[in-house]
Amino acid sequence: MVVNLSKHYSLLCDFVSELRNVDIQHDRMRFRRNLERIGEVAAYEISKHMAHQQVETPTPLGTSQCKLLQEQPVLATILRAGLPLHQGLLNYFDRADNAFISAYRKHHPDGSFEISMEYVSSPDLEDRILIISDPMLATGASLVKTIQFLREEGKPKEVHIVCAIACTVGIEYVHRSEPNVKIWCGAIDEELTAKSYIVPGLGDAGDLAYGTKQQA
Repeated sequence: MVVNLSKHYSLLCDFVSELRNVDIQHDRMRFRRNLERIGEVAAYEISKHMAHQQVETPTPLGTSQCKLLQEQPVLATILRAGLPLHQGLLNYFDRADNAFISAYRKHHPDGSFEISMEYVSSPDLEDRILIISDPMLATGASLVKTIQFLREEGKPKEVHIVCAIACTVGIEYVHRSEPNVKIWCGAIDEELTAKSYIVPGLGDAGDLAYGTKQQA
């Protein structure tokens, strides 16, 4: 399943537009906040598909029949670019467990690259709902490797991916490797360059959120 959250207009479309806009991107705090807000919208939409239970809630004047989330998910993100999006999800799933993974493109002199993963901190994932956030779904290679890496911590019963911008090539790759994964996108772009950058995309989300990294 793929959900394009900007297929029909909502305020999320405004957040995506500001993320892309080169005249607004220089404001790092606003860039991070827009990623965070997309995470909040995604959390709200995902919650509609999660199991809930009916409980009696005491009020000052009696009791009310309320619906509550039946189980908390595990929120995972890929350092560093995923942190603002992750925070948006955590703002709504505020009692969730959390997992953090380092994954980056290790470039070779010939221009090729491989996904290097060196760190994971995660709770037990067995039979849990796992929501992974990563701002850009480009080739999909890092997300597939992340899912495989996290399965060493247990087999989740559901896996959701939340991204601000996704490319159709990456979506197709993820679903070939992980056909049961549900993908929630702020927007979907069609083009991927030879260097695996999404067009029109928005640039490097990590650099725009936290500053340009030193090139190896």
